[in-house]
Amino acid sequence: MADSANDIDLARAALDIAMEERLSLDIEAYLARLDQLAAIVAPEVAAFPAPTDAITRMRELFAREGFRGNQLDYFDPANSLLDQVLDRRLGIPITLSIVYLEIGWRCGLPVAGVGFPGHFVVKYAGPGVEHFVDPFEGARTVSVAQLRARLHSMFGAAAVLRPEHLEAVSKRQILVRLNANLKTVYTDRGDLTRALAAVERILLLTPDAIDEIRDRGLLLLGLQAYRLAAQDLERYLASRPDADDAVAVREQLEAASRERVRLN
Repeated sequence: MADSANDIDLARAALDIAMEERLSLDIEAYLARLDQLAAIVAPEVAAFPAPTDAITRMRELFAREGFRGNQLDYFDPANSLLDQVLDRRLGIPITLSIVYLEIGWRCGLPVAGVGFPGHFVVKYAGPGVEHFVDPFEGARTVSVAQLRARLHSMFGAAAVLRPEHLEAVSKRQILVRLNANLKTVYTDRGDLTRALAAVERILLLTPDAIDEIRDRGLLLLGLQAYRLAAQDLERYLASRPDADDAVAVREQLEAASRERVRLN
């Protein structure tokens, strides 16, 4: 990956993640499919370049192609794999946003991902204008008031909508969040090997993410890799000796040490 967070080829990187699940995946074929989708809408966007018109054309494309949020099985890992999203036309907010972004960029639209808490969205950020789009909900536009209401519904009435909640995020940040989703899904399913792979990818993107180092240690502990687990947990505690979970992590570290002694 390039040094600049936005020099990353987002679609290719997302497909690289998917290829860990399906080694035979043809990345170039899926990139060509994004090209084809963009080619469908590009003439319409060129003919109607005003922001609201371009957003309408994109919404119509999503409707015609059948892209939609997977409301029935939100936590299916396939929803986080870009090849599966393109095949099934089903996804979660972040993967459907990646599809929207990649098509929009190919059409020259000034769109960016927004790491809204709990629900990724897209922002059209032209000169003097901002529109928010929710690809999970049929690529419809959403107002700031609606986003505030969503925040309250997810986190309670005391939650405060902050300016950073509406800021554009880098491609690197998008990939970190995509892998974090996979980590959570696989951990909840007890698939520690795949969860560990997601953490390793996060650490490739953000090597000093100390919480991820802790989580890698806990996953390694669950996989009985006690020496490696201890290294990560010790590193976490050295960095954050007064963390809220420090006592629990020390207990896990002691458990790892006991198992290493028992097995030697």
